[in-house]
Amino acid sequence: MLKSSIGLEIHTELKTSSKMFCSCRNDPDEKKANINVCPICMGHPGTLPSANKEAIKKVVKTGLALNCEINRTSKFDRKNYFYPDLPKGYQISQYDQPFCKAGYLEIPASKGFKEMHLKTIRITRIHLEEDTGRLMHPEKADYSLVDYNRAGIPLMELVTEPDLESGLEVRRFAEEFQLIMRYLSVSDADMEKGQMRVEVNISMGARKKLGTKVEIKNLNSFKSAEKAVDYEIKRQSEILKKKGKVIHETRGWNDQKGETFSQREKEQAHGYRYFPEPDLPPVSLDAQVIDSIKAEIPELPAGKRKRFKKEYSLDAKTIEIFIDNRDLGEYFEKVVSEADIDSKEPSKRSSAGKGKIHSVAKLAANYIITDLVGLGTFSEKDCKIDPENFAEFVVLINNGKITSKTAKQILAEMHRTGTDPSNIIKEKGLSQISDQKEISNVIMTVLENQSKAVEDYRKGNKNVLQFLAGQVMAATKGRANPEIVQRLLKDILEK
Repeated sequence: MLKSSIGLEIHTELKTSSKMFCSCRNDPDEKKANINVCPICMGHPGTLPSANKEAIKKVVKTGLALNCEINRTSKFDRKNYFYPDLPKGYQISQYDQPFCKAGYLEIPASKGFKEMHLKTIRITRIHLEEDTGRLMHPEKADYSLVDYNRAGIPLMELVTEPDLESGLEVRRFAEEFQLIMRYLSVSDADMEKGQMRVEVNISMGARKKLGTKVEIKNLNSFKSAEKAVDYEIKRQSEILKKKGKVIHETRGWNDQKGETFSQREKEQAHGYRYFPEPDLPPVSLDAQVIDSIKAEIPELPAGKRKRFKKEYSLDAKTIEIFIDNRDLGEYFEKVVSEADIDSKEPSKRSSAGKGKIHSVAKLAANYIITDLVGLGTFSEKDCKIDPENFAEFVVLINNGKITSKTAKQILAEMHRTGTDPSNIIKEKGLSQISDQKEISNVIMTVLENQSKAVEDYRKGNKNVLQFLAGQVMAATKGRANPEIVQRLLKDILEK
């Protein structure tokens, strides 16, 4: 039986102020061509490169976050080949002594992020090099243009072992990697801007034997990566089933046609004629430097998932929303921390306190994700509702002081004015009605006006109860306690 073996190469532009080997600006948003260039990044004779310390630090930080070994001594190498977008005629890269090696990243083996179904993908290496320029092809022209603004930007390349087996796994790896890059502030990793490019190496073989490797270049979206892999697996499988031969080549992806296409036969490493970069000395990293970089690593997505599940008992879908939108997740945590719980420290909370924090957390998550975000694009900086007021709002709901219907009115007013919920409730008379006598009086009035519905209920149509309850809620403008309404209605109707 044929088995797919897939390895990834992910190129990521690093977020630094200057280029990799010169002081030119690293500005991915620059629109005017060939502005951020100088004799060094253009490879003029007599110029000497100087390595960007911040870029090296970001690569090491990435390696530590991905469980890699950090080489105490690394070096840069010259990779020789010529394309118009490479002004030097060679690229400064790394070959046999990269900064990081032998790491791993765990991804979900199924469609959901479940701790019980994680798969380990081994990382072979992470090295640092310089990016190329950008080729542009004017429509209906017989020439191409080159923008060298990108040439020389620090480019990190991650290479995995062939441990992935499907388009879904490729997508999950790339998505998780992008999240980690953003959490580390190593790169914005915006695929639409070309800051993160995915290349896949696919081979089909029987059992543990790898087949001929085919590379698909420059996949610029998660969706494209998943589709391209699944298409290529099918294409190679059909060739092999017909006793054909898969060609060792580089292929591209046509998103409109939904198929890969041949570009060129694959080069071998010796074709690049690697040799140590003569203009740059080796880079030494002592233990103190590595430890200081490690200390800067924040809580990463995998750790946050486990903590959110343990501390707040949130479902996987909700957790992923807070993982993907870091600002929203941080706002949620500030809200929960402001709630009146018996202890702010999770390990010291009583059983009742843990139950309350779970209840408050779920309410807070629901109202933040659905209602607060629904009022407009969320930004804590621009949001008029501070976490303390939002916490008060959620606790009022949790304690039955306001109904879900009036909660929406209160939240909209909080969002508009920034006023605390208690003042809004007082000014607009929105507190929940829990007095049984007051609710009973409203129920009796409703039943007098809905004699047919009362008759239908007593004849056995129990669904009418919900209609009558709705009439009571409407009469009280949504302020009556729904549970008391249901109980009193049933008691009165069944007398």
